[in-house]
Amino acid sequence: MKFTRQPNEYNALVLAYIGDSLYDVYVRSRIMEEYPSRSAHQMHVEAIKFVSAHGQSEAVKAIESYLSEAELAAYKRGRNTKSYTVPKNADVGEYRRATGFEALLGWLFTGGREQRLKEVMELAYDSVKTPAETGHKNV
Repeated sequence: MKFTRQPNEYNALVLAYIGDSLYDVYVRSRIMEEYPSRSAHQMHVEAIKFVSAHGQSEAVKAIESYLSEAELAAYKRGRNTKSYTVPKNADVGEYRRATGFEALLGWLFTGGREQRLKEVMELAYDSVKTPAETGHKNV
C-alpha cells in the first residue's frame, strides 16, 4: 500500500495502531509455521508472550542497539506520546515502550520500508524466544 503522507505526518498513536496489527499478524504467522500441530488456543497463549506490552517492551530493549537514529527517533516519539489508558497487565514504562515499538513498526510501514519492517519484527520476535527455543542466545 502506498500512503499519501510521510510517516512523520501521522500521529504517533496512529502509527502504533497500525504497527500493533502488523506485529500481531507477523507473530501469529510465525507461530502457525513453527507450531502447526498446536490448537488455536495454544497458539494464542504462545502469541501473548510476543504481543503483550511486556513482550514488546522486552523486545524493543533487546533490539534498540540495532536501530538507526531515524528509527530510534520514531520509537521515542511513540514511547513519549501521552496515552490515556494503560492495560491492567502492564506498568506504565512497559506500556510506553510497547507503544514506541508499535509506532516504529507503523513508521516503517507507512514509509514503504517493508524489508526493514520485516527485519525489525524478526529481531524482536527472536529476542523474546528463549535460547532453548532458538538454539542460540537472545539478541
